[in-house]
Amino acid sequence: MFQVTRLPAAARLLGAAALSVAFLASLSAAHPAAAAGTEAPSVDHLTVTVRDAGAGADGTYELYCHPHGGSHPDPDGACAVVERDTRWGEDTFAPVPEGSVCTMQYGGPATAHVTGTWAGRPVDVTYDRRDGCEISRWDRMVPLLPEVGSQAPGRS
Repeated sequence: MFQVTRLPAAARLLGAAALSVAFLASLSAAHPAAAAGTEAPSVDHLTVTVRDAGAGADGTYELYCHPHGGSHPDPDGACAVVERDTRWGEDTFAPVPEGSVCTMQYGGPATAHVTGTWAGRPVDVTYDRRDGCEISRWDRMVPLLPEVGSQAPGRS
């Protein structure tokens, strides 16, 4: 014989709620761009404006990822560097944390402004090379941002 055990309604409801939460959590863990599938247009679009970085580097570039394209000189490399730094729950384009101890070196007058959408989130961030932390932050984003030499003006 089989014995049928009946759970109280509250226990059944609690179990169903737990399963629903687990299911929704598994869906939200996917990268928003991956969840878009092939039917949806690319949500990863960045506009990069570079100034004072040198001949051939200054200008405004469009970058599309998934699939890669746009007017950026290296869309494959640019998309790869941003994807490499993308972590769930973290800001890929985060500024240098407050209170960071940075070397007092000057990396030149280059600036970059990046706007658009990455991983379904808006992007509006500025880069410069005013100290060691900002130089490192810039260099982590090469080739999204152009490679800028560390030589002082007038030296070869």
